[in-house]
Amino acid sequence: MTPREKFICALEGKQPPGRVPHFELVFFLTMEAMGRVHPQHRSFGQWNQMSDAEREAQRRDIADVYISIARKYEHSAIFFQQPAKWGDEPDETIRTLEIIRETTSREYFTMIHGDATYEIPSGDGMMAFVEEIADHPQKLKDRAAKKVDDALAKAEIIRKAGVLDGFALCSDYCFNYGPFLSPTMFDEFVTPYLARLIAGYREMGYYVIKHTDGNIMPILDSLVSTNPHALHSLDPQGSIDIAEVKRLVGDKICLIGNVNCSLMDTGSDDDVIASTRYALQNGMPGGGYIFSTSNCVYTGMDLKRYELMLDVWRAEGNYSQ
Repeated sequence: MTPREKFICALEGKQPPGRVPHFELVFFLTMEAMGRVHPQHRSFGQWNQMSDAEREAQRRDIADVYISIARKYEHSAIFFQQPAKWGDEPDETIRTLEIIRETTSREYFTMIHGDATYEIPSGDGMMAFVEEIADHPQKLKDRAAKKVDDALAKAEIIRKAGVLDGFALCSDYCFNYGPFLSPTMFDEFVTPYLARLIAGYREMGYYVIKHTDGNIMPILDSLVSTNPHALHSLDPQGSIDIAEVKRLVGDKICLIGNVNCSLMDTGSDDDVIASTRYALQNGMPGGGYIFSTSNCVYTGMDLKRYELMLDVWRAEGNYSQ
């Protein structure tokens, strides 16, 4: 099976042969790993002034960075993020994904960000959001519905190009102590719109991974009810125990993550090994698990710690043949 096929197998709740699939939502340590600036850290300030040939060279270089990450660290999927300077239209995303697929012969599962639901507001926007919930709840719901409509319309354009396998929905809902909305309010202002978004993506043939950090336990049933294929990132810093989540919903949804990112920075090598081993031992049984950190490989993480995590995965993350 190709990495893509094994990834899909896990998303469908099955047990792929060989090593459990692995990917990272973002791998920012490209300078440390391969001496190249990550595409999200490039300015592209003159993008609109570039010739077609210059733009194509940039697309191909960016595609090569993503492919190089996947090959070097044995990722089964590529989460492509279009640089902000390229604008919001899907044309550039489509073209870059075409390059990735042409270059790799569909070796990797491809996904992009596709969330359209309310997330934890920024510090500057928190009070305005709270006031709107209190004073204009229907206006907030109308906006939520419009956001879903717009996201699905964009997804349909991309679907016709045939370059994408799925979406990662990256709106964060939870702090370490719990969701930013009470479970009752979450079910009013987020759950129905998340469910409609996921249903729309599924109808188009896409796979859907729902990401959120923090303590998801108060809204776990709501998240599962919206029918994504997988939950990411099962955050230990939010007191998420993958063994408990596997027991509660592991027969309904694929689980992704749970290797404690904070230990990559503040723990010992033994701590990293123990967290990696715990995630594998409790996520793998029965299939429906994809191995990853509990967030992403972010700027400032010690690359050696990530590589240590992978050493354990290569040695212990293998299903019996």
